[in-house]
Amino acid sequence: MSKNISKLSGRKGLKDNLFKRMIDATKKNKNGKEIKQLADEYHVGMSTIHGAESFYEFLRPEHKEKKAWICNGSACMCAGTQGKVRKKLSEKLGADKIGTMFCLGHCYETSSFHYNGHNYSGNDIDQIDEIIKGKKINTKSINSVSHATKSILMGEDLSTIEKFKDLLSQILKKDKKETLKTITESNLCGRGGAGFPTGMKWNFCSQEKVEKKYVVCNADEGDSGAFSDRYLLEDQPLKVLFGMVVCAYIIGSDEGVLYIRGEYPKSIEIINGTINELKKLNLLGKNILGTDFSYDLYICIGQGAYICGEETALIASIEGRRAEVDVRPPFPTVEGLYKKPTVVNNVETLAAIPGILKHGAKSFSSIGNVKSAGTKLVCLDSLFKNPGVYEMDMGTPMKKIIYDIGGGFIKPVKALQVGGPLGGVIPIKEVEKLNLDFQEFAKAGFMLGHGSIVSIPEDFNMIEYIHHLFKFSAEESCGKCFPGRLGSYRGKEMFDQAINKTNKIPIKLLNELLITMQKGSLCALCGAIPLPIQNILKHFTDEFITDINQEA
Repeated sequence: MSKNISKLSGRKGLKDNLFKRMIDATKKNKNGKEIKQLADEYHVGMSTIHGAESFYEFLRPEHKEKKAWICNGSACMCAGTQGKVRKKLSEKLGADKIGTMFCLGHCYETSSFHYNGHNYSGNDIDQIDEIIKGKKINTKSINSVSHATKSILMGEDLSTIEKFKDLLSQILKKDKKETLKTITESNLCGRGGAGFPTGMKWNFCSQEKVEKKYVVCNADEGDSGAFSDRYLLEDQPLKVLFGMVVCAYIIGSDEGVLYIRGEYPKSIEIINGTINELKKLNLLGKNILGTDFSYDLYICIGQGAYICGEETALIASIEGRRAEVDVRPPFPTVEGLYKKPTVVNNVETLAAIPGILKHGAKSFSSIGNVKSAGTKLVCLDSLFKNPGVYEMDMGTPMKKIIYDIGGGFIKPVKALQVGGPLGGVIPIKEVEKLNLDFQEFAKAGFMLGHGSIVSIPEDFNMIEYIHHLFKFSAEESCGKCFPGRLGSYRGKEMFDQAINKTNKIPIKLLNELLITMQKGSLCALCGAIPLPIQNILKHFTDEFITDINQEA
């Protein structure tokens, strides 16, 4: 059934994609007759439209009833700032008008909230009266510094559209195989967490002999503690778009789409403006720079579903389906968007492309090692003395990142969660032994992932943290597989009872549940959430030993 829906949706394609039309219809409160007309237009059932719209947080009736939303991500939670934010917003707007959003990407400042289409953080809550009146508040920019041997991601290589044009004209004159060889030899691996070799992925897709192919930028970064994608989309948009154009040129695609999370309104605005500027200068569109290469770009705005960071769920979302994870193989490079060969890369991966092509493969591959090469963005949250996003050489000691770059902590911290809510929870003494290396983290039983860091204070209750992780998984699971859907809720129930002191944690049952989720879940969300919980059980059980039932 999903295959048929994909192909029916594909009849209209990206320019008039079903997801966008569905959003417009839902947000304008169109009646059943108009929804039926939409279903008829795309030749899908009304149940397909209703089933899809009910999946997304931002399209639900209860979301529309709210006036403001506070960030409930891990970084804001650990910083302890959100109680004050909720209190002030409730006083001004009413407690029943305040909702939540999972991570607004202001982890470097916290106290984050969303109001009237804009995100705020830090001391902005103290100006809530002015904000409500419509006064523009100049929010603090992200502290961003490169400490890399060669700045690939933060450099000035594509700081202007003229530089974009010059580098693109050079690439379009080169043989595609030569450009692909440079990307492959750079050893650039996907920066979204999976770490698949970028050149290999592009090569697989380029070999598919079909007329239609797509390039998708996965800008649905939702990991708490991670704001590197937001930095790149807002401060280095030309690098991201250049990476997409080059990918399209190599694989033979004429259309692409950026799926940007709705929680990042400024990112959407800047990318949209940049695309329009490139189109005016014939750097996007028909016969780019007088060549026979044509390529157009579109934007899809996410509607509050973390699972859309998983590539097959993201593809399903664009197609107007419920954002559920698909079984692989086939992989997207063979059968992706609208069942056509598709390259899906995350923001940081694409942003690295211009620097690699300008300075050569060795400028990237000589840093770190074969499997963890080049530079990496690392995000430090508000509990660091020097919070912000930093470009680092792969292989840099974590001790240097934490204490020399980050300046240490503003209060005692006992552990770091690295790589988002699915990443490992690492005791400070253990993380000091590691280097910035994907394989090294994995070997130690953790995960580097996106490179985001959330600091867990010494006085933070680890039972509360496990409950937070299970609650997150329960709310954000796509619900397609039993281990993910049922396991997440069962885990949350266990820790509901532990927090309320109505029952002790049945440790044997909990361990069996975690193993079942790891081995049986369809995707990395519910399959990886046991990792940080197991880390906490291994390193911090002494904090809640009296809350454990050793026999159950």
